[in-house]
Amino acid sequence: MVNESNYKSKNVCVIGAGPSGLVAARELRKEGHKVVVLEQNHEIGGQWLYQPNVEEEDPLGRNPFLKVHSSIYESLRLMSPREIMGFSDFPFMVKKGRDTRRFPSHTELLDYLKDFCEWFGLREMIRFNTRVEYVGMLDYDVCSNNDLKWVVRSIKKKSEKVVQEVFDAVVVASGHYSHPRLPTLKGMDTWNRKQMHSHIYRSPEPFRNEIVVIVGNSFSGQDISLELVKVAKEVHMSSRSLNITEGLSKVISKHENFHLHPQIDTLHEDGKVTFVDGSSISADTILYCTGYSYAFPFLDTKGMVVVDDDRVGPLYEHTFPPSLAPSLTFIGIPRKIIGFPFFESQAIWIAQVLSGRKVLPSWEDMMKSIKEFYHSREVAGIPKHCTHEIGDYEYCDKYGERVGYPPLEEWRKELCISSILNYFANLETYKDCWDDNEKIQEALQSPHFTQFGLQDSSL
Repeated sequence: MVNESNYKSKNVCVIGAGPSGLVAARELRKEGHKVVVLEQNHEIGGQWLYQPNVEEEDPLGRNPFLKVHSSIYESLRLMSPREIMGFSDFPFMVKKGRDTRRFPSHTELLDYLKDFCEWFGLREMIRFNTRVEYVGMLDYDVCSNNDLKWVVRSIKKKSEKVVQEVFDAVVVASGHYSHPRLPTLKGMDTWNRKQMHSHIYRSPEPFRNEIVVIVGNSFSGQDISLELVKVAKEVHMSSRSLNITEGLSKVISKHENFHLHPQIDTLHEDGKVTFVDGSSISADTILYCTGYSYAFPFLDTKGMVVVDDDRVGPLYEHTFPPSLAPSLTFIGIPRKIIGFPFFESQAIWIAQVLSGRKVLPSWEDMMKSIKEFYHSREVAGIPKHCTHEIGDYEYCDKYGERVGYPPLEEWRKELCISSILNYFANLETYKDCWDDNEKIQEALQSPHFTQFGLQDSSL
């Protein structure tokens, strides 16, 4: 629903200057809002701002306020081809003198985000080295939803100066790949050798000649194992399921020092690790590649938004908490999507709802929709911690329709699928060998890539 006569400009705080925070800032400003972005680090990028120094971080990342935000390791390359990654009006071009690979390094994506930031003049809205300590409602009891304001308390790093401000709205764009999700294992608290989460893994060298147990065979578990197997004495991957991809199977059969195990049963004080099938090994290090949890330690909503087994809720369309929207919103929560275009459509919707150009359904209708969504996931047998894993192009297209955001191009969908299939089949080589050249050409000749011309590109 559009309501032009009800237009309002709001004073909005965006938390985080990663991809979702940057596109939120752009869309909010485009819609006429006054925007301040609070970023805890010295530069934009969020997760993509590589942080090599992890010594001060708890190895298992158990502190509510982490010292290290990024979980990126030194050698990491993108899992998705660059063609599908860009925002709708700013393609992720190949540029001379930079990393020109289809699956480039994390540094190349950071450079893309810096280019985006400069092109749209976003830097002036960002306060760097500013850590958000507290976000809470101002006079909630006496306000209606439309008049609700937010107190934001932040600390300027180094000077430790505390700043308290009041905003009409807060957009939480703080990312979800920082706070480790850990299993509960028998003996985990008393196992006295090295235990760490992949959040602070940076390079394979510290594991040279060690016997390492990798817990989890997801993307990071597989990627890190490929590095470790070249330097470690032995790599033992423990996984909930022994049904593995063809690509992982090829790697295991190729390396004599790479072994697959079922789940861990017990960790023993003397360094022994026993698996549920009764087998055991003596290990030097356990590396948990078990994913990440949503965490908002700065946010006080009086229990109106909670994280329950990695379900952030209740959220209408993964974005709006019915009791607090539109003055509190979340961007970048969904997983298993082509992220940047989806974040862009979220940002447009948030900006237009805040200005009054779009109106959300009633509280009752939003809650009904959320309950129906939860029920559909339950019936489908999808665990609660996978609530925000979308994996559905149709959903993304329908989401964008509300604000006139164009559906994902077919070539973008097809390139995404072909790269995933290649990953499943050819784990070691998929980033450098592929057979979708025809689709790449289609992408490069599409309006997405030709909107600026290709004069800046080496293609």
